[in-house]
Amino acid sequence: MARFATGVVVVTTVGEGGVPRGFTASSFCSVSLRPPLVLVCLANSAHSFSAFASCGHFAVSVLGPEHRPLAERFATKGGDKFAADGLSRTPGGLPTVAGALVELDCDAHARHPAGDHMILVGRVSGVRLGEGAGTPMVYYDRSFRFLA
Repeated sequence: MARFATGVVVVTTVGEGGVPRGFTASSFCSVSLRPPLVLVCLANSAHSFSAFASCGHFAVSVLGPEHRPLAERFATKGGDKFAADGLSRTPGGLPTVAGALVELDCDAHARHPAGDHMILVGRVSGVRLGEGAGTPMVYYDRSFRFLA
């Protein structure tokens, strides 16, 4: 599957005690337009798994090449992913990536076990487009890249 190019997103929520949680994902796609549904997959072993297994809401930030440091930070286990610059808040108070190509507010719609991952389906409740057309970041052959 490393030879399949995908987009890159950061998915965030607020866990127990108001602690922000998030991860980088390349397994993200649109599922339905009516109702507007998206899905993202999260490893059962992820540090943020329990937060996403029980959250009511989450945000998805679609990344451009300038967000590579954030994508790498949210893809790495350990450390405080939310300590540095480059983040903002959604109108509902969830953390998100500042300047993302698009931000999606999602209500947790369904969760499905899938091997060593969970498929998290979200119903899109809000959309904010970034300024300009932007260039998407892609993940291909185990590396972050961008379209020329």
